[in-house]
Amino acid sequence: MISSQLPNYLRSHRKRLSLSQDEVAFLLGTQSGAKVSRYERFAREPSLETALAFEMIFQRSTSELFGGLYQKVEQEVTERAKTLAERTDQGTLKRQIFNNIANKSLN
Repeated sequence: MISSQLPNYLRSHRKRLSLSQDEVAFLLGTQSGAKVSRYERFAREPSLETALAFEMIFQRSTSELFGGLYQKVEQEVTERAKTLAERTDQGTLKRQIFNNIANKSLN
């Protein structure tokens, strides 16, 4: 069974570094800490560019910063890969690729 994670861990990493929301907002290139607050409260998902900026600011991978979201996406991709593997002829390279994707999340 997969343990439940928060959608993101931005607030805890920001607090660990003793940064204000306004300081993080400035590093992100936004006007105020209100946007950072929305990310921290799970009210908004960041763009890829913003997620990469968070990765740089907090020195943590996006999959760690957004653990719950990553877990959700991983589960969805795994299920779709299993479906494609079942639809693909046995012994083909594509089926092997789909099975590898589906099994990667189990490791």
